[in-house]
Amino acid sequence: MIGGHLAPVFTPLPVLVPMLAAAMTLVAGRRPRLQRAITVLALSVVLVVSAVLVYLADRDGTIALQVGGWGPAESGMGPLGITLVVDRLSALMLVVSSIVLLAVVFYAIGQGIRDGDGRQPVSIFLPTYLVLSAGVFMAFLAGDLFNLFVGFEVLLAASFVLLTIGASKERVRAGISYVMVSMVSSLVFLLGIALVYASTGTLNLAELSVRLGTVPQGTRTALFAVLLVAFGIKAAVFPLSTWLPDSYPTAPAPVTAVFAGLLTKVGVYAIIRAHSLLFPGGTMDNVLLVAGLATMLMGILGAIAQSDIKRLLSFTLVSHIGYMVFGISLSTQLGMSGAIFYVAHHILVQTTLFLVVGLIERQAGASTLQRLGGLAAASPLLAFVFVVPALNLGGIPPFSGFIGKVALLEAGSQVGSALAWTLVAGSVVTSLLTLYVIARVWTKAFWRPRADAPEGHLATAAPAVLLDDTEDSVDIEFAQRDDVGRMPIGMLAPTGALIAVGLMLTVLAGPIFAYSDRAADEVLDPGQYISAVLGDMR
Repeated sequence: MIGGHLAPVFTPLPVLVPMLAAAMTLVAGRRPRLQRAITVLALSVVLVVSAVLVYLADRDGTIALQVGGWGPAESGMGPLGITLVVDRLSALMLVVSSIVLLAVVFYAIGQGIRDGDGRQPVSIFLPTYLVLSAGVFMAFLAGDLFNLFVGFEVLLAASFVLLTIGASKERVRAGISYVMVSMVSSLVFLLGIALVYASTGTLNLAELSVRLGTVPQGTRTALFAVLLVAFGIKAAVFPLSTWLPDSYPTAPAPVTAVFAGLLTKVGVYAIIRAHSLLFPGGTMDNVLLVAGLATMLMGILGAIAQSDIKRLLSFTLVSHIGYMVFGISLSTQLGMSGAIFYVAHHILVQTTLFLVVGLIERQAGASTLQRLGGLAAASPLLAFVFVVPALNLGGIPPFSGFIGKVALLEAGSQVGSALAWTLVAGSVVTSLLTLYVIARVWTKAFWRPRADAPEGHLATAAPAVLLDDTEDSVDIEFAQRDDVGRMPIGMLAPTGALIAVGLMLTVLAGPIFAYSDRAADEVLDPGQYISAVLGDMR
Protein backbone atom coordinates (compact mmCIF):
# COMPACT_ATOMS: atom_id res chain seq x y z
CA MET A 1 0.00 0.00 0.00
CA ILE A 2 1.40 3.38 -1.03
CA GLY A 3 -0.18 6.72 -0.19
CA GLY A 4 -0.38 6.82 3.59
CA HIS A 5 -3.11 5.89 6.02
CA LEU A 6 -5.69 8.13 4.27
CA ALA A 7 -5.51 6.27 0.95
CA PRO A 8 -7.62 3.21 1.93
CA VAL A 9 -10.34 5.54 3.20
CA PHE A 10 -10.53 7.87 0.22
CA THR A 11 -9.78 5.59 -2.75
CA PRO A 12 -13.18 3.80 -3.04
CA LEU A 13 -15.31 6.84 -2.17
CA PRO A 14 -15.66 8.27 -5.72
CA VAL A 15 -17.57 5.09 -6.63
CA LEU A 16 -19.33 4.35 -3.34
CA VAL A 17 -20.69 7.82 -2.63
CA PRO A 18 -22.54 8.30 -5.97
CA MET A 19 -23.91 4.73 -5.83
CA LEU A 20 -25.28 5.19 -2.31
CA ALA A 21 -26.62 8.62 -3.25
CA ALA A 22 -28.32 7.12 -6.32
CA ALA A 23 -30.16 4.65 -4.09
CA MET A 24 -31.18 7.43 -1.71
CA THR A 25 -32.44 9.71 -4.49
CA LEU A 26 -34.42 6.84 -5.99
CA VAL A 27 -36.15 6.31 -2.65
CA ALA A 28 -36.80 10.07 -2.46
CA GLY A 29 -38.34 10.13 -5.93
CA ARG A 30 -41.40 12.11 -4.84
CA ARG A 31 -39.35 14.70 -2.96
CA PRO A 32 -37.45 16.61 -5.66
CA ARG A 33 -35.80 19.08 -3.29
CA LEU A 34 -34.38 16.26 -1.20
CA GLN A 35 -33.20 14.51 -4.37
CA ARG A 36 -31.34 17.62 -5.43
CA ALA A 37 -29.76 18.15 -2.02
CA ILE A 38 -28.51 14.55 -1.91
CA THR A 39 -27.10 14.79 -5.44
CA VAL A 40 -25.28 18.07 -4.86
CA LEU A 41 -23.89 16.87 -1.54
CA ALA A 42 -22.68 13.56 -3.00
CA LEU A 43 -20.90 15.16 -5.96
CA SER A 44 -19.40 17.83 -3.69
CA VAL A 45 -18.00 15.10 -1.46
CA VAL A 46 -16.54 13.35 -4.50
CA LEU A 47 -14.90 16.61 -5.61
CA VAL A 48 -13.25 17.04 -2.21
CA VAL A 49 -12.15 13.40 -2.15
CA SER A 50 -10.73 13.70 -5.68
CA ALA A 51 -8.73 16.77 -4.68
CA VAL A 52 -7.31 14.84 -1.71
CA LEU A 53 -6.38 11.94 -4.01
CA VAL A 54 -4.60 14.34 -6.39
CA TYR A 55 -2.53 15.57 -3.45
CA LEU A 56 -1.78 12.07 -2.16
CA ALA A 57 -0.92 10.65 -5.59
CA ASP A 58 1.36 13.60 -6.38
CA ARG A 59 3.05 13.47 -2.98
CA ASP A 60 3.42 9.73 -2.44
CA GLY A 61 3.08 8.14 -5.86
CA THR A 62 0.66 5.50 -7.11
CA ILE A 63 -2.00 4.35 -4.63
CA ALA A 64 -3.25 0.75 -4.86
CA LEU A 65 -6.11 -0.69 -2.83
CA GLN A 66 -7.09 -4.36 -2.86
CA VAL A 67 -10.82 -4.33 -2.14
CA GLY A 68 -11.74 -6.98 0.41
CA GLY A 69 -8.13 -7.41 1.45
CA TRP A 70 -7.39 -10.07 -1.16
CA GLY A 71 -3.97 -8.73 -1.91
CA PRO A 72 -0.81 -10.45 -3.14
CA ALA A 73 0.22 -11.51 0.35
CA GLU A 74 -2.93 -13.56 0.90
CA SER A 75 -3.28 -15.08 -2.52
CA GLY A 76 0.36 -15.86 -3.15
CA MET A 77 -0.23 -15.43 -6.89
CA GLY A 78 -1.10 -11.79 -7.38
CA PRO A 79 -4.32 -9.89 -6.69
CA LEU A 80 -7.47 -12.00 -7.09
CA GLY A 81 -10.14 -9.47 -6.15
CA ILE A 82 -10.94 -5.94 -7.25
CA THR A 83 -7.96 -3.62 -7.43
CA LEU A 84 -8.45 0.14 -7.35
CA VAL A 85 -5.49 2.23 -8.47
CA VAL A 86 -4.94 5.97 -8.25
CA ASP A 87 -1.95 7.56 -9.94
CA ARG A 88 -1.48 11.14 -11.08
CA LEU A 89 -3.36 10.55 -14.34
CA SER A 90 -6.42 8.88 -12.81
CA ALA A 91 -6.49 11.42 -9.95
CA LEU A 92 -6.49 14.29 -12.45
CA MET A 93 -9.31 12.66 -14.40
CA LEU A 94 -11.28 12.21 -11.18
CA VAL A 95 -11.01 15.83 -10.12
CA VAL A 96 -11.78 17.30 -13.56
CA SER A 97 -14.71 14.92 -14.03
CA SER A 98 -16.14 15.71 -10.60
CA ILE A 99 -15.93 19.46 -11.33
CA VAL A 100 -17.83 18.98 -14.58
CA LEU A 101 -20.44 16.64 -13.09
CA LEU A 102 -21.13 19.01 -10.19
CA ALA A 103 -21.40 22.06 -12.46
CA VAL A 104 -23.73 20.29 -14.88
CA VAL A 105 -26.07 19.10 -12.13
CA PHE A 106 -26.36 22.69 -10.88
CA TYR A 107 -27.14 23.70 -14.48
CA ALA A 108 -29.77 20.96 -14.77
CA ILE A 109 -31.38 22.09 -11.52
CA GLY A 110 -31.41 25.66 -12.80
CA GLN A 111 -33.00 24.55 -16.04
CA GLY A 112 -35.63 22.55 -14.20
CA ILE A 113 -34.01 19.14 -14.85
CA ARG A 114 -37.08 17.70 -16.50
CA ASP A 115 -37.28 17.46 -20.23
CA GLY A 116 -40.07 15.36 -21.67
CA ASP A 117 -43.79 14.90 -21.51
CA GLY A 118 -46.24 13.86 -18.83
CA ARG A 119 -45.50 10.17 -19.39
CA GLN A 120 -41.82 10.61 -18.57
CA PRO A 121 -40.81 9.57 -15.02
CA VAL A 122 -38.75 12.68 -14.40
CA SER A 123 -37.74 11.60 -10.90
CA ILE A 124 -35.26 9.11 -12.41
CA PHE A 125 -32.98 11.83 -13.81
CA LEU A 126 -30.84 12.38 -10.73
CA PRO A 127 -30.49 8.71 -9.69
CA THR A 128 -29.46 7.85 -13.24
CA TYR A 129 -27.07 10.80 -13.34
CA LEU A 130 -25.40 9.58 -10.14
CA VAL A 131 -25.08 6.05 -11.53
CA LEU A 132 -23.45 7.52 -14.65
CA SER A 133 -21.02 9.42 -12.40
CA ALA A 134 -20.15 6.25 -10.48
CA GLY A 135 -19.48 4.42 -13.75
CA VAL A 136 -17.14 7.16 -14.95
CA PHE A 137 -15.22 7.14 -11.67
CA MET A 138 -15.10 3.34 -11.63
CA ALA A 139 -13.49 3.30 -15.08
CA PHE A 140 -10.80 5.75 -13.93
CA LEU A 141 -10.03 3.73 -10.79
CA ALA A 142 -10.17 0.22 -12.28
CA GLY A 143 -6.98 -1.76 -11.85
CA ASP A 144 -8.05 -4.66 -14.05
CA LEU A 145 -9.66 -5.06 -17.45
CA PHE A 146 -12.86 -6.65 -16.21
CA ASN A 147 -13.69 -3.85 -13.79
CA LEU A 148 -12.82 -1.35 -16.51
CA PHE A 149 -15.45 -3.17 -18.57
CA VAL A 150 -17.89 -2.98 -15.64
CA GLY A 151 -17.28 0.77 -15.34
CA PHE A 152 -18.01 1.20 -19.04
CA GLU A 153 -21.20 -0.84 -18.77
CA VAL A 154 -22.45 1.06 -15.73
CA LEU A 155 -22.01 4.44 -17.41
CA LEU A 156 -23.42 3.15 -20.70
CA ALA A 157 -26.54 1.71 -19.04
CA ALA A 158 -27.15 5.06 -17.37
CA SER A 159 -26.42 6.95 -20.59
CA PHE A 160 -29.11 4.96 -22.44
CA VAL A 161 -31.70 6.32 -20.02
CA LEU A 162 -30.41 9.89 -20.05
CA LEU A 163 -30.12 9.99 -23.84
CA THR A 164 -33.75 9.04 -24.39
CA ILE A 165 -35.26 11.02 -21.51
CA GLY A 166 -38.34 12.76 -22.86
CA ALA A 167 -39.02 9.87 -25.28
CA SER A 168 -39.36 12.04 -28.40
CA LYS A 169 -39.04 10.30 -31.76
CA GLU A 170 -35.67 11.93 -32.42
CA ARG A 171 -34.26 10.87 -29.05
CA VAL A 172 -35.53 7.32 -29.30
CA ARG A 173 -34.08 7.04 -32.81
CA ALA A 174 -30.73 8.42 -31.65
CA GLY A 175 -30.87 6.20 -28.57
CA ILE A 176 -31.35 3.07 -30.65
CA SER A 177 -28.30 3.96 -32.75
CA TYR A 178 -26.28 4.72 -29.63
CA VAL A 179 -27.33 1.46 -27.97
CA MET A 180 -26.41 -0.61 -31.02
CA VAL A 181 -22.97 0.97 -31.39
CA SER A 182 -22.31 0.71 -27.66
CA MET A 183 -23.29 -2.96 -27.63
CA VAL A 184 -20.94 -3.69 -30.50
CA SER A 185 -18.15 -1.88 -28.65
CA SER A 186 -18.90 -3.81 -25.46
CA LEU A 187 -18.90 -7.14 -27.32
CA VAL A 188 -15.55 -6.34 -28.92
CA PHE A 189 -14.18 -5.32 -25.52
CA LEU A 190 -15.49 -8.55 -23.95
CA LEU A 191 -13.88 -10.54 -26.77
CA GLY A 192 -10.61 -8.72 -26.10
CA ILE A 193 -10.86 -9.54 -22.39
CA ALA A 194 -11.41 -13.22 -23.18
CA LEU A 195 -8.43 -13.30 -25.56
CA VAL A 196 -6.18 -11.50 -23.08
CA TYR A 197 -7.14 -13.91 -20.28
CA ALA A 198 -6.60 -16.91 -22.55
CA SER A 199 -3.12 -15.62 -23.42
CA THR A 200 -1.97 -14.57 -19.93
CA GLY A 201 -4.23 -16.10 -17.28
CA THR A 202 -4.93 -12.75 -15.61
CA LEU A 203 -6.84 -9.50 -16.12
CA ASN A 204 -5.04 -7.41 -13.51
CA LEU A 205 -3.37 -4.55 -15.37
CA ALA A 206 -0.13 -4.70 -13.37
CA GLU A 207 0.20 -8.46 -13.85
CA LEU A 208 -0.69 -8.09 -17.52
CA SER A 209 2.09 -5.57 -17.95
CA VAL A 210 4.53 -8.26 -16.77
CA ARG A 211 3.02 -11.34 -18.42
CA LEU A 212 2.33 -9.81 -21.84
CA GLY A 213 6.09 -9.48 -22.26
CA THR A 214 6.26 -13.28 -22.56
CA VAL A 215 3.51 -13.46 -25.21
CA PRO A 216 4.65 -13.69 -28.87
CA GLN A 217 4.80 -10.37 -30.67
CA GLY A 218 2.12 -11.25 -33.21
CA THR A 219 -0.30 -12.26 -30.48
CA ARG A 220 0.38 -9.06 -28.54
CA THR A 221 -0.30 -6.96 -31.63
CA ALA A 222 -3.58 -8.80 -32.28
CA LEU A 223 -4.69 -8.31 -28.66
CA PHE A 224 -3.83 -4.62 -28.80
CA ALA A 225 -5.73 -4.22 -32.07
CA VAL A 226 -8.90 -5.77 -30.61
CA LEU A 227 -8.77 -3.52 -27.54
CA LEU A 228 -8.06 -0.47 -29.69
CA VAL A 229 -11.19 -1.12 -31.74
CA ALA A 230 -13.28 -1.31 -28.56
CA PHE A 231 -11.72 1.80 -27.02
CA GLY A 232 -11.68 3.62 -30.37
CA ILE A 233 -15.46 3.28 -30.66
CA LYS A 234 -15.93 4.63 -27.14
CA ALA A 235 -13.48 7.48 -27.76
CA ALA A 236 -14.99 8.29 -31.19
CA VAL A 237 -11.75 7.83 -33.11
CA PHE A 238 -12.24 7.90 -36.89
CA PRO A 239 -13.49 5.76 -38.67
CA LEU A 240 -15.29 4.52 -35.52
CA SER A 241 -16.82 7.93 -34.76
CA THR A 242 -19.76 8.23 -37.15
CA TRP A 243 -22.29 7.37 -34.42
CA LEU A 244 -21.51 10.38 -32.21
CA PRO A 245 -22.87 13.39 -34.20
CA ASP A 246 -26.19 11.60 -34.67
CA SER A 247 -26.57 10.59 -31.01
CA TYR A 248 -25.50 13.49 -28.79
CA PRO A 249 -27.34 16.53 -30.25
CA THR A 250 -30.83 15.16 -29.59
CA ALA A 251 -30.45 14.93 -25.79
CA PRO A 252 -31.22 17.75 -23.32
CA ALA A 253 -28.42 20.30 -22.92
CA PRO A 254 -27.11 19.02 -19.54
CA VAL A 255 -27.03 15.42 -20.79
CA THR A 256 -25.31 16.38 -24.05
CA ALA A 257 -22.74 18.43 -22.11
CA VAL A 258 -21.79 15.52 -19.85
CA PHE A 259 -21.67 13.07 -22.74
CA ALA A 260 -19.50 15.37 -24.85
CA GLY A 261 -17.20 16.32 -22.02
CA LEU A 262 -16.68 12.99 -20.31
CA LEU A 263 -17.79 9.82 -22.06
CA THR A 264 -15.38 9.98 -24.98
CA LYS A 265 -12.54 10.86 -22.57
CA VAL A 266 -13.10 7.61 -20.71
CA GLY A 267 -12.28 5.89 -24.00
CA VAL A 268 -9.19 8.07 -24.43
CA TYR A 269 -8.12 7.19 -20.87
CA ALA A 270 -8.46 3.48 -21.70
CA ILE A 271 -6.32 3.97 -24.82
CA ILE A 272 -3.62 5.63 -22.70
CA ARG A 273 -3.59 2.69 -20.28
CA ALA A 274 -3.49 0.07 -23.02
CA HIS A 275 -0.83 1.92 -24.99
CA SER A 276 1.55 2.69 -22.13
CA LEU A 277 0.95 -0.03 -19.53
CA LEU A 278 -0.10 -3.14 -21.43
CA PHE A 279 1.48 -2.74 -24.88
CA PRO A 280 4.45 -0.38 -24.67
CA GLY A 281 6.97 -0.34 -27.45
CA GLY A 282 5.14 1.52 -30.19
CA THR A 283 3.93 -1.43 -32.26
CA MET A 284 0.72 0.39 -33.24
CA ASP A 285 1.99 3.96 -33.14
CA ASN A 286 1.83 4.53 -36.89
CA VAL A 287 -1.73 3.22 -37.01
CA LEU A 288 -2.68 5.58 -34.19
CA LEU A 289 -0.97 8.50 -35.90
CA VAL A 290 -2.94 7.92 -39.09
CA ALA A 291 -6.15 7.51 -37.08
CA GLY A 292 -5.39 10.73 -35.19
CA LEU A 293 -4.86 12.67 -38.41
CA ALA A 294 -8.04 11.28 -39.99
CA THR A 295 -10.02 12.05 -36.82
CA MET A 296 -8.84 15.66 -36.81
CA LEU A 297 -9.55 16.37 -40.46
CA MET A 298 -12.77 14.41 -40.97
CA GLY A 299 -14.23 15.79 -37.75
CA ILE A 300 -13.55 19.42 -38.57
CA LEU A 301 -14.68 19.05 -42.19
CA GLY A 302 -17.91 17.59 -40.89
CA ALA A 303 -18.30 20.58 -38.55
CA ILE A 304 -17.95 23.01 -41.45
CA ALA A 305 -20.93 21.39 -43.19
CA GLN A 306 -23.30 21.75 -40.19
CA SER A 307 -25.93 24.40 -39.61
CA ASP A 308 -27.07 23.27 -36.15
CA ILE A 309 -24.71 24.36 -33.37
CA LYS A 310 -25.13 21.11 -31.43
CA ARG A 311 -24.17 18.97 -34.41
CA LEU A 312 -21.37 21.38 -35.25
CA LEU A 313 -19.92 21.05 -31.76
CA SER A 314 -20.34 17.27 -31.92
CA PHE A 315 -18.11 17.19 -35.00
CA THR A 316 -15.53 19.47 -33.36
CA LEU A 317 -15.57 17.06 -30.42
CA VAL A 318 -14.62 14.23 -32.77
CA SER A 319 -11.98 16.43 -34.39
CA HIS A 320 -10.22 17.32 -31.15
CA ILE A 321 -10.09 13.70 -30.02
CA GLY A 322 -7.50 13.49 -32.80
CA TYR A 323 -5.17 15.82 -30.88
CA MET A 324 -5.21 13.46 -27.89
CA VAL A 325 -4.56 10.40 -30.06
CA PHE A 326 -1.71 12.35 -31.71
CA GLY A 327 0.01 12.96 -28.37
CA ILE A 328 -0.46 9.38 -27.17
CA SER A 329 0.87 7.81 -30.37
CA LEU A 330 4.13 9.79 -30.25
CA SER A 331 5.23 7.65 -27.26
CA THR A 332 7.31 10.50 -25.85
CA GLN A 333 7.19 12.26 -22.51
CA LEU A 334 6.23 15.61 -24.03
CA GLY A 335 3.63 14.03 -26.29
CA MET A 336 1.97 12.19 -23.41
CA SER A 337 2.16 15.27 -21.19
CA GLY A 338 0.54 17.38 -23.91
CA ALA A 339 -2.17 14.75 -24.40
CA ILE A 340 -2.97 14.63 -20.67
CA PHE A 341 -3.12 18.42 -20.45
CA TYR A 342 -5.30 18.57 -23.56
CA VAL A 343 -7.72 15.96 -22.16
CA ALA A 344 -8.27 18.08 -19.03
CA HIS A 345 -8.64 21.23 -21.14
CA HIS A 346 -11.08 19.65 -23.57
CA ILE A 347 -13.33 18.14 -20.89
CA LEU A 348 -13.88 21.60 -19.43
CA VAL A 349 -14.18 23.57 -22.67
CA GLN A 350 -16.39 21.13 -24.58
CA THR A 351 -18.76 20.77 -21.63
CA THR A 352 -18.97 24.54 -21.29
CA LEU A 353 -19.80 25.06 -24.96
CA PHE A 354 -22.67 22.57 -24.86
CA LEU A 355 -24.04 24.31 -21.77
CA VAL A 356 -23.81 27.60 -23.68
CA VAL A 357 -25.89 26.05 -26.47
CA GLY A 358 -28.56 25.38 -23.86
CA LEU A 359 -28.43 29.07 -22.93
CA ILE A 360 -28.74 30.00 -26.61
CA GLU A 361 -31.84 27.85 -26.91
CA ARG A 362 -33.27 29.48 -23.78
CA GLN A 363 -32.45 32.97 -25.06
CA ALA A 364 -33.43 32.57 -28.72
CA GLY A 365 -35.61 29.47 -28.90
CA ALA A 366 -33.37 27.60 -31.37
CA SER A 367 -29.84 26.33 -31.95
CA THR A 368 -29.97 26.29 -35.76
CA LEU A 369 -27.93 29.00 -37.49
CA GLN A 370 -30.73 29.68 -40.01
CA ARG A 371 -32.93 30.84 -37.12
CA LEU A 372 -30.40 32.78 -35.09
CA GLY A 373 -29.13 36.33 -35.23
CA GLY A 374 -28.58 39.43 -33.14
CA LEU A 375 -27.64 37.53 -29.97
CA ALA A 376 -24.71 39.83 -29.20
CA ALA A 377 -27.02 42.84 -29.08
CA ALA A 378 -29.83 40.99 -27.32
CA SER A 379 -27.56 39.53 -24.63
CA PRO A 380 -23.93 40.71 -24.35
CA LEU A 381 -23.53 38.33 -21.40
CA LEU A 382 -24.46 35.36 -23.58
CA ALA A 383 -22.02 36.56 -26.22
CA PHE A 384 -19.27 36.64 -23.58
CA VAL A 385 -19.97 33.15 -22.22
CA PHE A 386 -19.83 31.81 -25.79
CA VAL A 387 -16.77 33.59 -27.08
CA VAL A 388 -14.42 32.74 -24.19
CA PRO A 389 -14.67 28.93 -24.37
CA ALA A 390 -15.00 29.11 -28.17
CA LEU A 391 -11.68 30.94 -28.50
CA ASN A 392 -10.19 28.50 -26.01
CA LEU A 393 -11.32 25.59 -28.16
CA GLY A 394 -9.85 27.28 -31.22
CA GLY A 395 -6.45 27.55 -29.54
CA ILE A 396 -6.14 31.33 -29.47
CA PRO A 397 -3.26 32.45 -27.22
CA PRO A 398 -2.96 32.66 -24.30
CA PHE A 399 -5.78 30.21 -23.58
CA SER A 400 -5.11 26.65 -22.44
CA GLY A 401 -6.09 25.26 -25.84
CA PHE A 402 -3.14 27.11 -27.34
CA ILE A 403 -0.79 25.80 -24.64
CA GLY A 404 -1.88 22.20 -25.18
CA LYS A 405 -1.61 22.43 -28.95
CA VAL A 406 1.84 24.03 -28.81
CA ALA A 407 3.05 21.19 -26.59
CA LEU A 408 1.71 18.60 -29.04
CA LEU A 409 3.22 20.40 -32.04
CA GLU A 410 6.59 20.61 -30.29
CA ALA A 411 6.40 16.91 -29.39
CA GLY A 412 5.63 16.03 -33.02
CA SER A 413 8.52 18.13 -34.31
CA GLN A 414 10.89 16.48 -31.82
CA VAL A 415 10.00 13.02 -33.16
CA GLY A 416 10.75 14.38 -36.62
CA SER A 417 9.44 11.50 -38.75
CA ALA A 418 7.55 12.20 -41.96
CA LEU A 419 4.32 10.96 -40.39
CA ALA A 420 4.85 13.09 -37.28
CA TRP A 421 5.41 16.20 -39.40
CA THR A 422 2.25 15.35 -41.35
CA LEU A 423 0.38 15.29 -38.04
CA VAL A 424 1.90 18.64 -37.11
CA ALA A 425 0.64 20.14 -40.37
CA GLY A 426 -2.76 18.48 -39.92
CA SER A 427 -3.00 19.88 -36.39
CA VAL A 428 -2.35 23.41 -37.63
CA VAL A 429 -4.91 23.06 -40.43
CA THR A 430 -7.47 21.66 -37.99
CA SER A 431 -6.89 24.52 -35.58
CA LEU A 432 -7.38 27.09 -38.34
CA LEU A 433 -10.55 25.38 -39.53
CA THR A 434 -11.81 25.31 -35.94
CA LEU A 435 -11.38 29.09 -35.82
CA TYR A 436 -13.30 29.33 -39.09
CA VAL A 437 -16.17 27.27 -37.64
CA ILE A 438 -16.25 29.43 -34.50
CA ALA A 439 -16.19 32.62 -36.56
CA ARG A 440 -19.06 31.29 -38.66
CA VAL A 441 -21.19 30.67 -35.57
CA TRP A 442 -20.29 34.10 -34.21
CA THR A 443 -21.13 36.01 -37.37
CA LYS A 444 -24.41 34.18 -38.02
CA ALA A 445 -25.79 33.69 -34.53
CA PHE A 446 -24.41 36.69 -32.66
CA TRP A 447 -23.40 39.40 -35.12
CA ARG A 448 -25.94 39.57 -37.95
CA PRO A 449 -29.43 40.95 -37.25
CA ARG A 450 -32.16 38.38 -36.58
CA ALA A 451 -34.10 39.80 -39.54
CA ASP A 452 -31.33 38.62 -41.89
CA ALA A 453 -31.61 35.00 -40.72
CA PRO A 454 -33.45 32.91 -43.35
CA GLU A 455 -35.74 31.34 -40.73
CA GLY A 456 -35.44 33.90 -37.97
CA HIS A 457 -39.18 34.23 -37.58
CA LEU A 458 -39.44 30.54 -36.62
CA ALA A 459 -37.03 30.61 -33.69
CA THR A 460 -39.66 31.08 -31.00
CA ALA A 461 -41.99 28.36 -32.30
CA ALA A 462 -40.14 25.52 -30.55
CA PRO A 463 -42.01 23.55 -27.88
CA ALA A 464 -41.77 24.99 -24.40
CA VAL A 465 -41.38 22.77 -21.36
CA LEU A 466 -43.24 24.36 -18.46
CA LEU A 467 -42.09 23.07 -15.09
CA ASP A 468 -43.47 23.19 -11.58
CA ASP A 469 -41.03 22.29 -8.80
CA THR A 470 -43.87 21.15 -6.55
CA GLU A 471 -45.39 18.70 -9.02
CA ASP A 472 -44.23 15.62 -10.85
CA SER A 473 -46.05 16.50 -14.06
CA VAL A 474 -44.61 18.25 -17.08
CA ASP A 475 -46.72 20.27 -19.50
CA ILE A 476 -45.79 20.88 -23.12
CA GLU A 477 -46.91 23.89 -25.13
CA PHE A 478 -46.32 23.97 -28.85
CA ALA A 479 -47.10 27.67 -29.11
CA GLN A 480 -44.79 30.63 -28.59
CA ARG A 481 -42.25 29.90 -25.86
CA ASP A 482 -42.84 31.91 -22.71
CA ASP A 483 -39.25 31.41 -21.52
CA VAL A 484 -37.44 32.74 -24.61
CA GLY A 485 -35.10 35.56 -23.63
CA ARG A 486 -34.78 34.47 -20.02
CA MET A 487 -31.60 32.75 -18.81
CA PRO A 488 -31.96 31.62 -15.18
CA ILE A 489 -29.09 32.40 -12.85
CA GLY A 490 -29.05 28.69 -12.03
CA MET A 491 -27.97 28.02 -15.62
CA LEU A 492 -25.64 30.99 -15.99
CA ALA A 493 -23.74 30.49 -12.73
CA PRO A 494 -22.43 26.94 -13.36
CA THR A 495 -21.59 27.88 -16.95
CA GLY A 496 -19.60 30.84 -15.68
CA ALA A 497 -17.94 28.62 -13.07
CA LEU A 498 -16.74 26.21 -15.76
CA ILE A 499 -15.43 29.15 -17.80
CA ALA A 500 -13.51 30.31 -14.72
CA VAL A 501 -12.04 26.83 -14.18
CA GLY A 502 -11.06 26.71 -17.85
CA LEU A 503 -9.32 30.06 -17.48
CA MET A 504 -7.49 28.69 -14.43
CA LEU A 505 -5.82 26.22 -16.76
CA THR A 506 -4.34 29.28 -18.46
CA VAL A 507 -3.50 31.30 -15.36
CA LEU A 508 -1.98 28.26 -13.62
CA ALA A 509 -0.62 26.67 -16.78
CA GLY A 510 2.89 26.36 -15.32
CA PRO A 511 2.10 24.21 -12.28
CA ILE A 512 -0.67 22.31 -14.06
CA PHE A 513 1.58 21.43 -16.99
CA ALA A 514 4.30 20.45 -14.52
CA TYR A 515 1.77 18.08 -12.96
CA SER A 516 1.00 16.74 -16.45
CA ASP A 517 4.72 16.16 -16.94
CA ARG A 518 4.91 14.14 -13.74
CA ALA A 519 1.79 12.22 -14.73
CA ALA A 520 3.29 11.47 -18.15
CA ASP A 521 6.53 10.23 -16.54
CA GLU A 522 4.48 7.94 -14.32
CA VAL A 523 2.37 6.66 -17.23
CA LEU A 524 5.42 5.94 -19.39
CA ASP A 525 7.22 4.12 -16.56
CA PRO A 526 5.04 1.05 -15.88
CA GLY A 527 7.38 0.01 -13.08
CA GLN A 528 5.82 2.51 -10.66
CA TYR A 529 2.30 1.19 -11.34
CA ILE A 530 3.41 -2.44 -11.14
CA SER A 531 5.29 -1.95 -7.88
CA ALA A 532 2.34 -0.20 -6.26
CA VAL A 533 -0.05 -3.05 -7.14
CA LEU A 534 2.15 -6.15 -6.86
CA GLY A 535 4.65 -4.96 -4.28
CA ASP A 536 7.44 -7.48 -3.71
CA MET A 537 5.85 -10.04 -6.04
CA ARG A 538 7.03 -8.27 -9.17
